[in-house]
Amino acid sequence: MQTLRNLARRWIAPIADPRALLSLAFLPRFLTELHRFRKLAPQEVVSWSDTYPCLLDRIRETPFDPHYFYQGAWLARRLQEASTSFHVDVGSSVMMVNVLSAMVKTIFLDYRPLRVSVPHLHPVAGNLTRLPFADASVPSLSCLHVIEHVGLGRYGDPLDPQGGQLAAENLQRVVQPGGRLFLSTPVGRERVCFNAHRVYRPNTITALFSALRLESFSLVDDDGRYLERAGLECADGLEYGCGMFEFVKAK
Repeated sequence: MQTLRNLARRWIAPIADPRALLSLAFLPRFLTELHRFRKLAPQEVVSWSDTYPCLLDRIRETPFDPHYFYQGAWLARRLQEASTSFHVDVGSSVMMVNVLSAMVKTIFLDYRPLRVSVPHLHPVAGNLTRLPFADASVPSLSCLHVIEHVGLGRYGDPLDPQGGQLAAENLQRVVQPGGRLFLSTPVGRERVCFNAHRVYRPNTITALFSALRLESFSLVDDDGRYLERAGLECADGLEYGCGMFEFVKAK
């Protein structure tokens, strides 16, 4: 039954957004409140062409994606502790990277070029499987919620079953001795969800990054709870958690 629900959610939602259908139930409330607002403010002209119904935003709590919320907080605090001179990020959330660049000079590499001009943020185009950095040249490197996509064609990258392994090899290659890699990826029941992402067991990730030492592991579980400096075993039995790995390269 769970498998059928997952298939329905992943196949129907991209074609017929159920949120759009649900929003129609709140259309009468919108029309009623529009009428009330016009009566309360007769001096204001509210034309039909300017109305902008936001029918699903009236909820009790601010929504957020636990994976992206907590991984951004995790990385920012680690970088604040490290006091690095510059930082390189590969493919992570551009909103997070933009904020990080206010704290530390940041080079941002993505398969799809980022066309912006912001002080201390330097975007470059590149491929995670062929990073354009010299061996052992990067003191601080992050790659959050990215490696699981490599090789699945989601973002126009070539299909490659070994994409994750090649990405891991490149990330390890460019970290300088004593440098740190901050990596996050979905963790739990190991599988390929083509063409969205992979889900890894934490031990698979540590094996892929065997050239580095695991300094710490943090986790967002299936219920959206954040566990700071957890054991790898805390991800056992998860369906779709977010594992945050802090690696160090030996000097």
